Amino acid sequence: MEPITQFSQLDLTKTYTYADYLTWKFDEFVELIKGKVMLPMAGPNRRHQQLSNRLERPIANFLYGSSCEMYHAPFDVRLATAGANGNAQIRTVVQPDICVVCDQNKLDDQGCIGAPDWIIEIVSPGNTARDTKIKFDLYEENEVQEYWIVYPGHKTVSAFVLEDGQYKIAGEYIEPGPMPVATLPGLSLEWAEVFAGS
Repeated sequence: MEPITQFSQLDLTKTYTYADYLTWKFDEFVELIKGKVMLPMAGPNRRHQQLSNRLERPIANFLYGSSCEMYHAPFDVRLATAGANGNAQIRTVVQPDICVVCDQNKLDDQGCIGAPDWIIEIVSPGNTARDTKIKFDLYEENEVQEYWIVYPGHKTVSAFVLEDGQYKIAGEYIEPGPMPVATLPGLSLEWAEVFAGS
């Protein structure tokens, strides 16, 4: 089989596995959702990077010395459990902007296998449906306990917490004030610090 060295060589009508994904040798970061390749996202712009840094800093400080760890894209999160066929059985791999994993057994050299405790996605222009519908449903189905969607243009954060298998809105943050993290009691991010100067 011809090696895949360019995204254009992929057949977007086919389904792939994580084993396939690991053989691809191109620069774009892609995601697999139930075997289907999602089109590559544009590289994060300056505003996206700025928000990511402002969210990560207080999280990293809070987690220092704890068993929970924070990661940011590119970081493979495989929303499946490896079985007898290992990577060939995994059909979903995503690259969350930020995630926190508290179960060390879910971490390996390739990233995370199974649901992180908390995921944050920063919406990019033209990518709203991916974060608000496709990934929302995927994270809910795979029992990610908390999911935040950050809207840079609106300076808004929507926080969802899993209750009885469904996401319930935990907070809609649109003005200065604390944004508490349900999965990490004691941690609260400040809206004004995240969106300062924007």
